[in-house]
Amino acid sequence: MKFKDELIQATLIKRYKRFLADVELSDGTITTAHCANPGAMLGLKEPGSKVWLSPANNPKRKLQFSWELIELPAGKTTCCIGINTSHPNKLVEEAILNGTITELDGYKTLKREVKYGTNSRIDLLLSNENKDGSAKDICYVEVKNVHLLRQNTLAEFPDSVTARGTKHLGELAETVKQGHRAVMVYAIQRPDVAAFSLAEDIDPVYAAAFRTAKAAGVEAIAYSCKLTPKEITIDKSIPIIFE
Repeated sequence: MKFKDELIQATLIKRYKRFLADVELSDGTITTAHCANPGAMLGLKEPGSKVWLSPANNPKRKLQFSWELIELPAGKTTCCIGINTSHPNKLVEEAILNGTITELDGYKTLKREVKYGTNSRIDLLLSNENKDGSAKDICYVEVKNVHLLRQNTLAEFPDSVTARGTKHLGELAETVKQGHRAVMVYAIQRPDVAAFSLAEDIDPVYAAAFRTAKAAGVEAIAYSCKLTPKEITIDKSIPIIFE
C-alpha cells in the first residue's frame, strides 16, 4: 500500500482523547493531527518521538494531517511502526491478491465488508463459484491490527479490552459450524517481531474466546509488515505461540 502523498515528518508532543495528537512540524508549527487508533497505543506515544503524517488535501477538513507512523529504536537501528488502524484490511487484501498470504490462495472472488453474524460485517469474504454462479468454498476473513510489543520481538493483541473483537471470534466460530472456512488474520504493523501471542493479562475474555474459536475450527495466522514513509506492505508469516 503506497501512501497517496509524501508523508511529512514531525515530532510528537502528546496523544490524547484517543483520536487526537499534538505534533510539531519541522518549521516549528504546532498542530493537531487525527489519530486513527482507538486502542491504548502502549509504547507508541512517547513525547519527542519522530512521527510521520499524511496530508488531508481537503481545505474543509478540520484536521489537516493524519498520524501514520512512529519511529522507534529496534536493536541498534530504528524502525517505523504503523499506528493507523484503518490500513490493515487493505494491506491484507493486497497480500492475498499478490500471493503473499499463501494460506489464502485459491479463491477467485474477494469481497469487502459483507454483512454476516449479528449486525456485523466480515472484513474480507473469499469464495469460488459453482456453474450456476452461486458461491462455494466460502472463507470468512477477519483482520485485526497489531502493534503492541512489550517483550523483545513478541507482538501481542489486543492492547486494550476489545468486546468487538470477542464478538467477531464468536461469529467466526458460527460460520465454521455452518460448514464454511473462517480465518483470523493478525496484521502486525511493525517489522521488529519474531512471534505473536495474545495479551491475556489485558483482555482475558478475548483470550478465552480465541481458545473457544480455535477449538471450533477457526484458523489464525499472523504476518508482519515492512514500513517506510513511502509504503506499507505485508511481509512474512509470524508463528503464533498461544495455547
